[in-house]
Amino acid sequence: MNILQQSSKAQDRTLGTWYVQVQSGTLKLPRFQRFEAWDRARVTGFLNTIIQNLPVGVTLLLQVGDKEQFISRYITSAPETGNRVTEHLLDGQQRLTAFWRSVHNNYEGETYFIYLPEFDAHPTDGIEYDEVTVHCQPRWAKKKEPGLRYPVWADSPARCLERGLVPVNLLCPGDHGVQLEKWIADATSELEPSDDAPDAVKLLRALEKRRQELRATLAMLRERVTHFNLPFLSLPATTSADVALQVFVNMNTNSKPLSMYDLTVAKVESEAGASLHAMQEATEAAYIELTHYGDVSWTLLTSAALMQGKMPNRGGVGAMGMATMVTAWPRVERALVRAAHFMARQHIYDEERLPSAPVVAVIAACFDKVPEHGDELGRAEQLLRAYMWSCFFTTRYEGAAATRAYQDYKALVELLERPHFGPADYAHVPVLRRVDYPLPTPEQLTRVGWPKGADRLARAVLAANLHFGALDFADGHPVSYESLRHREYHHIFPDALLQEVGINSYLALNCALVTWKTNRSIGRKDPLAYLRDRVEWADEDTVRQRLRTHLLDYDTLSQATYEADGEPLRGDALAARLRTDFDRFLESRAALVALAARYLAEGRVLTLEQLLREAKNAGGEPHEAALELDC
Repeated sequence: MNILQQSSKAQDRTLGTWYVQVQSGTLKLPRFQRFEAWDRARVTGFLNTIIQNLPVGVTLLLQVGDKEQFISRYITSAPETGNRVTEHLLDGQQRLTAFWRSVHNNYEGETYFIYLPEFDAHPTDGIEYDEVTVHCQPRWAKKKEPGLRYPVWADSPARCLERGLVPVNLLCPGDHGVQLEKWIADATSELEPSDDAPDAVKLLRALEKRRQELRATLAMLRERVTHFNLPFLSLPATTSADVALQVFVNMNTNSKPLSMYDLTVAKVESEAGASLHAMQEATEAAYIELTHYGDVSWTLLTSAALMQGKMPNRGGVGAMGMATMVTAWPRVERALVRAAHFMARQHIYDEERLPSAPVVAVIAACFDKVPEHGDELGRAEQLLRAYMWSCFFTTRYEGAAATRAYQDYKALVELLERPHFGPADYAHVPVLRRVDYPLPTPEQLTRVGWPKGADRLARAVLAANLHFGALDFADGHPVSYESLRHREYHHIFPDALLQEVGINSYLALNCALVTWKTNRSIGRKDPLAYLRDRVEWADEDTVRQRLRTHLLDYDTLSQATYEADGEPLRGDALAARLRTDFDRFLESRAALVALAARYLAEGRVLTLEQLLREAKNAGGEPHEAALELDC
């Protein structure tokens, strides 16, 4: 029988049989399979399909002969028996994992129940369906109470049954009669009448009838689960690894399609006999800083693609030589680590504040061409600073990002491979051509929105404000990955104050990242009064110094007061003064940010003192009072 004949006819297999094979460890997953991907809704939907005895799609198996063709792993939470493997599950992992875990109810964040409407005596709990169905109950724990999960009632048989809920694990195939009887007894024990109750016999008979009804219902559902048909197609053990992988890719019927990463995992397994999952896990364990910048898997693949001269997109990743990538993995890893350290030195610490994601792979691939010491390193880092900040402050990657990143990368490498180059050569890189990609003007910066979202320019403004150390207003600690975990987005001119006269407060220039007090009661206040109430206030000179590291001027803010004769200004008087002050504040800070963007996009290493001096020499007024303080 050839492969076509063998695989074209689906064969029946009950969940009871699938259960035994997972339990015994004779059915395993080839390691290139992705990990669990189903959310609660998909698990619930699949369980409902079983309970309602509806048909499902087929699974795909590869028979295993004397030797496994792929290194394998057990289904999540299944016992690691060490028994001989007879089948590899190529497609159907999500369904069988959902089934196995739910009939053991071993999910940390949820517990699955069967809702039986005839047993629901708790009409106010919000759990109500029209028919027998699967109910997913979210669970959570509190730090002060380890080992206890909420809601607590979900672990009490009596409290569950009064809501019409029976845990799905009672439907587990096999001989679980003792467990089932114990649950029924625990769930109904509170209903047993006392011996001296006047109608004890009648009540006891009613209770026993109730128990029998529950047993019968559960017996019927257990039979339905055990004998539910999950059909499969089977490839014979003589199928080559390449063919099995191709069938896996073409046959995968999961409602969540295979990602490029999933496909690459399979190709690496096929072409290089290596596990991309294991390689990535080892990299992340050794270099935790790489996880700070988003999806490590995609960054690794796009960096590797660029290093092989391929586009940093699906097509380029798919066209890579996988064996070459495995051999070059230490280089890819080292290049990414260097890129992460480079960005951290620019005070770009995490994905949440990264203005443009494509730069990470480009910078990493460039570092693969750069020595780790000497003048060449200095020239390369200046070029890469200019590249990175130009990407942040221009529209270069707002369309066709992968294509443009590839073009920039090739141009950057051409410069890096020259024996000598300097700023006069930077226009060779498309993003560094100011005629094509101009930097924003101060006036444009005054209109940029709040940086908490994904807007590139808003995040770029914030990045420039963090670049000069951004000492925390409260504790004086400089910005770092760790300190950012505790900082929040703070309005300089309070939102409540600006709203009173209809001014938009959610602007990047009106934002700073600082640590707040737990007390969030603010109200309408002047900027410095608002700041004083939001943070642990230090002395004036200290706060003045901390503000300037955010490109903020203490004197400008101290003059922004809105009272007359001890009473707060209102109406037109408030609007006139506040609009003038706020516009002056935005223009002053925008001028500094624009100047910083200009120098950063030239690759210059700029101190705060130099920036303020340059602003003064340019004839502007921003922060002249701050110049009197020594950095």
